[in-house]
Amino acid sequence: MSTAPAPRAGWDSGRVDLSSLRLRPGPVDLASHPTSGSPWFDGDKAAGKEALATVAAELSDLQERLVATGRSHGAGAPSVLLVLQGMDTSGKGGTVRKVFGLLDPQGVRVASFGAPTPDELTHDFLWRVAPRLPGPGQVGVFDRSHYEDVLVARVRSLAPPEEIERRYGAINDFEAGVRAGGTRLVKVLLHISPDEQRSRLLARLDDPAKHWKFSPADIDDRALWADYQRAYEVALERTHREDAPWYVVPAGSKWYRNLVVAQLLRDELRALDLSWPSASFDPDEQRRRLTEQDPLA
Repeated sequence: MSTAPAPRAGWDSGRVDLSSLRLRPGPVDLASHPTSGSPWFDGDKAAGKEALATVAAELSDLQERLVATGRSHGAGAPSVLLVLQGMDTSGKGGTVRKVFGLLDPQGVRVASFGAPTPDELTHDFLWRVAPRLPGPGQVGVFDRSHYEDVLVARVRSLAPPEEIERRYGAINDFEAGVRAGGTRLVKVLLHISPDEQRSRLLARLDDPAKHWKFSPADIDDRALWADYQRAYEVALERTHREDAPWYVVPAGSKWYRNLVVAQLLRDELRALDLSWPSASFDPDEQRRRLTEQDPLA
């Protein structure tokens, strides 16, 4: 198991140094990335939860500004899309619940892409993805995404090698178009170890209330762990871009995972530098009308 780097001396314990988790250009070796611990965070679980509460307050304010901008500017308003990938039990669903639960649901769009339907298979693999993008003023999340078509498809030989090769380029072109349309894009791999996955799968089997989360196919996929890791390494290397970066987030500690993803979203919304839209009416005039009005008269 990879070892998490020690916190940098003097580092602010209220936040995580996201640059340390951001993928570097070039060949990817996932074994060199930590799967547990809380890299670049000088605090324990309790401190992490306090930090999340601080991030959540700002995140909520920034998202409200984004929603307001969407309503006032319409199609010209920006949006943010978070792409979540990871092996089974890495916590994609839990991240959506814990982080996106901090946001106003009116401005959130969640999409998940499982095995394609027979109808979807008659189209290009990106055909079903485009309609699920966040609209203006929205924060979107893909809980599993178009990357399944170069991960599962590669490992399970669901498409010829030349088609898989084509898809890397198609993904880059697609995401470039998404960014050009005003959507900020951040991609996160929730990184866990096979030992941690075994522990989480056993916990599901031990609890009847969690049996619905378990699939025998999860064990089949575990037998292909090395193949999936290699598929991820190739996909990350081929699709990491400066304006569409990948972050490899240790997901062994759920509280740390949630803090990092919330901070990523907060920073993306900060970068939009949104101000409150100007009113299309005269507030003083509307205040006068309100104070003079007697609806019971």
